[in-house]
Amino acid sequence: MKIRPVILCGGAGTRLWPNLKNHQAKQFIDFGGWTLFGKTLERVKGPLFDVPIISTNIKYLKNVKKSLKKYKISKFKIIVEPAKRNTAAAILSSILIKDIPYHQPIVFLSADHLIEKANSFNREIKKNKNYLTNDNIFIFGIKPNLPSDQYGYFLMKKEKNLNKVYKFFEKPSQKKAKLIINKGGHWNSGMFFSRKDSIINNFKKYQKKIYRYTLLAFSRSKYRNNTCYLNRNAFEKNPSKSFDYAILEKTKKINGIKLNILWSDLGSWKEILLYFKKNKMKYFNKKNTFFRPWGSYTNLYYGNKFLIKEINIKPKGILSLQKHFHRSEHWVVTQGKPKITLSKKFFSKKPYETIFIPLGAIHRIQNPSEKPVKIMEAQLGSILKETDIVRYEDVYGRTI
Repeated sequence: MKIRPVILCGGAGTRLWPNLKNHQAKQFIDFGGWTLFGKTLERVKGPLFDVPIISTNIKYLKNVKKSLKKYKISKFKIIVEPAKRNTAAAILSSILIKDIPYHQPIVFLSADHLIEKANSFNREIKKNKNYLTNDNIFIFGIKPNLPSDQYGYFLMKKEKNLNKVYKFFEKPSQKKAKLIINKGGHWNSGMFFSRKDSIINNFKKYQKKIYRYTLLAFSRSKYRNNTCYLNRNAFEKNPSKSFDYAILEKTKKINGIKLNILWSDLGSWKEILLYFKKNKMKYFNKKNTFFRPWGSYTNLYYGNKFLIKEINIKPKGILSLQKHFHRSEHWVVTQGKPKITLSKKFFSKKPYETIFIPLGAIHRIQNPSEKPVKIMEAQLGSILKETDIVRYEDVYGRTI
């Protein structure tokens, strides 16, 4: 029996746009001819997988259908949530359609994850398929490459041929994350593998209210053009709970699948900037490199209300003391130790440390050393032009 992929595609991606009301959901951001949702659709087109199911909300329905058409996926089912109730209700509602057999294996994927070794991921799915039962759930753990406070973690112990999950950690501090990693902890990827009957049985046992109202919303739903519109009155009675909190932290039958692959949810501008740094040559065009008295910068990619660029500051180079009316900025130092002025604060940064420049904040970068400094920058705002610079001081005598 093939694996049924369920793609959860309802997230708003607000972490990237904390002060912007009309922002693009992360899974639909065009990063240069591709989106995270598009990458996810590509991963489930192989012979291992059955027809995909996409769980989304009415706000993103047009984006979902546009992507399905672009990637030439003609067979699909869409479940439309009438209101946001977190991942528990989304996961349950997505598997209730009748053409999913009761014992069919289902892999639950986030629409906004970047997996660069899909073959390794698929091998682990096939390897663990025969261990699925009517009450267990497998979760995918990513081997950490650094102690991040942006992800949850879990610990496992070996039991027979499986990795039994015995403890979860919800986004610990970096200090605690180091201790968890030293004990063999893995990032909780938010991707799950289970059978339909197991998901239903776990909701019946641990979340009776969510099971009752989601089932009612599904039974009263309207269906047209491969799209199921859940009943609003019933669905809104669901409590808003994550699948982790509602089910995973209650049941004892959780197993982990260890993945040592390149994985990211691109959930912060630091992650996005490091992705562009790693793949710089895909975006580099020498026509977009501009030279200044202090060094140079290269515009790598103009997106929808964001610009990715790399800044190179020569030894002893000093940018002007400046501010912007229309943009904020995220920086990641990738080489050297620049001195930063931000409002009335002065500090140094080391490689892979970050700086956020709020809208209107006065700031400056200096390179006091004999070696170049490199900084990846993401500009966010409605106007992303060099004309949006107000200079207060400039050692090179520039006023505009």
